[in-house]
Amino acid sequence: MTVDAHHHVWDLSVRDQDWITGEQLAPIRRDFTLGDLAPLARESGVTATVLVQTVAVEEETPEFLALAHDSELVAGVVGWADLTRPDIADTLARLAELPGGRHLKGIRHQVQGEPDPEWLLRADVRRGLAAVADAGLVYDLVVLPHQLPACARAAAGLPGLTFVLDHCGKPPIASGAAEPWTDGVRALAALPNTVCKLSGLVTEADWATWTPGALRPYADTVLEAFGSGRVMFGSDWPVCTLAATYGQVMESAQELTGSLTAPERDAVFGGTATRVYGL
Repeated sequence: MTVDAHHHVWDLSVRDQDWITGEQLAPIRRDFTLGDLAPLARESGVTATVLVQTVAVEEETPEFLALAHDSELVAGVVGWADLTRPDIADTLARLAELPGGRHLKGIRHQVQGEPDPEWLLRADVRRGLAAVADAGLVYDLVVLPHQLPACARAAAGLPGLTFVLDHCGKPPIASGAAEPWTDGVRALAALPNTVCKLSGLVTEADWATWTPGALRPYADTVLEAFGSGRVMFGSDWPVCTLAATYGQVMESAQELTGSLTAPERDAVFGGTATRVYGL
């Protein structure tokens, strides 16, 4: 099974995506559906996907679970729930009982937008993360490099919860810089309950001039730090279309993993996601 472990969909007639603002993001200010994704995934050999939340709205996760319930492509959903609610455990239990509830595999929050760099370490958030672990789910991290130390501390404090780092922790590819991202990634990877998505790199690079070569130092750092058994491919479609087509993202990931053995590539393109998300 070839897995795309990270993509989105949205319908602007159902809900605004208030983060899609400005001229740069204008190309993705339109609807993107599973019907749009399916032929692209098929052409790239993808047989299963993980659909990931886009906004911090309670209604989105049930909608995504229903989509997964009726889809032959979506094998898992990473939804959103308010970790700070005292009844978070009940919320997660209710989601699991909905149509498609068995597809709920993880929870995510846009930590990158939180002004407190140690938001993950707050007592109410930690309680919510513990509830995620108790529910048998994983937690996706969408963070910026300066937030990686808090990610490592959170993961160290909750060894029973698997933390999945989205988009390699958003390295500063466009600038060519490496720190503090490299140290942060290596510290997180040193913890056994952490995993990383090889995703989102093309939009951290220069959208117009990126090449696989520009991405390679960052991909190599992740593969060395986590090992192929804790790295999974994700397209980040349709956000990736700001810089590349779906096929180009897949081709670049294949090039970046070209030096791996066949079993190692199998892990990155399917095995890791299947195991971590229980697909």
